[in-house]
Amino acid sequence: MMPSYFFAHGAPSIVLEDNAYTQLLKKFKEQTPKPKAIVLFSAHWEEKVQAIGAAETFETIYDFGGFQDELYQMTYPAASDRALSGLVQSLFAKHGIQSVINEKRGLDHGAWAVLKLLYPDADIPVIALSVNRYLSNEQQYQIGQALGELREQDVLIIGSGGTVHNLRKLNWRSQGVDEWAEQFDNWLQNKLESWDTEALFQYHEQAPYAQEAVPTSEHFIPLLLAMGSGDANRQAKLVHRSYQYGNLSLSCWQFN
Repeated sequence: MMPSYFFAHGAPSIVLEDNAYTQLLKKFKEQTPKPKAIVLFSAHWEEKVQAIGAAETFETIYDFGGFQDELYQMTYPAASDRALSGLVQSLFAKHGIQSVINEKRGLDHGAWAVLKLLYPDADIPVIALSVNRYLSNEQQYQIGQALGELREQDVLIIGSGGTVHNLRKLNWRSQGVDEWAEQFDNWLQNKLESWDTEALFQYHEQAPYAQEAVPTSEHFIPLLLAMGSGDANRQAKLVHRSYQYGNLSLSCWQFN
């Protein structure tokens, strides 16, 4: 069964960087069986009704400003898979989740920056999925759970976001790690590895420094979505964790 993953996408410039985290992403395809397709939830696509991106060929969305000129020349012209997008919609319907197909929207940087590091040739069909910050954390988990059986069909499920993501607290010159960020991620690691969904669904009330780490939930949601897709076996593994700018977490979680 194909594992599912959560990848932090950091700043848009991550696709140009060379560090331990980007090296991990670049080697991913060598260490993981090639999937038949990729289903990816991005923190940067928010809709109140679950949307399923199914463009024939995805355009590249530059949803950021002030970064290197090279970023605005990059493209990721992945194709979608109409049959798979229909299957995703049917699985959502089976679990009582309303959804709509969107054949026009391209891939935002939460999607393409990660995918360009993982699979630079853009030769694997992609289904892009939105997130909805107005649902409960349990509902987020259930959305991921609804797609879990896709893993048996060699479909790679990815949540792209960030566990500690507070742009107002970034220190662009920092070489260290803020203690509050580590404390939040340590709590999170404990609850993920023990698959303590009761605590995770209440993370904003229970986790230390949750308000600082997750001032808004859209970047955290993809973690719950990816985790939910691993509900059948309930095994979580921290593959990597590092930080940029004092507290921006770059983490990878694997769910088997």
